[in-house]
Amino acid sequence: MYCANCGTQLVQGLSYCNRCGFDVRTRTQSSTGSIAAFLTAITLLGVIGLGLMFGGALSFKKAGFAEDFIGLFIVCMFVLVGFTEFMLVKNLSKLSGAQESKKRSLPPVDQDLRLPQASNLGEPVPSVTENTTRTLEYERRK
Repeated sequence: MYCANCGTQLVQGLSYCNRCGFDVRTRTQSSTGSIAAFLTAITLLGVIGLGLMFGGALSFKKAGFAEDFIGLFIVCMFVLVGFTEFMLVKNLSKLSGAQESKKRSLPPVDQDLRLPQASNLGEPVPSVTENTTRTLEYERRK
């Protein structure tokens, strides 16, 4: 198992990541119910809207209405269904964007507990005697 925040490999049974402090338990309990509801609504509205457009047009044709009226009916239904679909997709993107930003946010952790970020380039390891040598040279100059 890997941390969803930093990608560090985790030991089974941990509640928090050892590297970044991310709460691993919240990652496993994802709430996708509202996203599934939006996707279901978008699909059903599209299917029912198309059925109403073409079913209504056939009903009006059998009833003897003029073709101009039937065309206007189809255009109005298309605009209504299209606008509603657009609004549902817009709200779905807001909802999924909010969940993504929730996943990316770091939990409040003290700065002292965070490990330094590793860089791609290796940093030189300071010598144990480096500080001592500088101190002696400084004292010698005085």
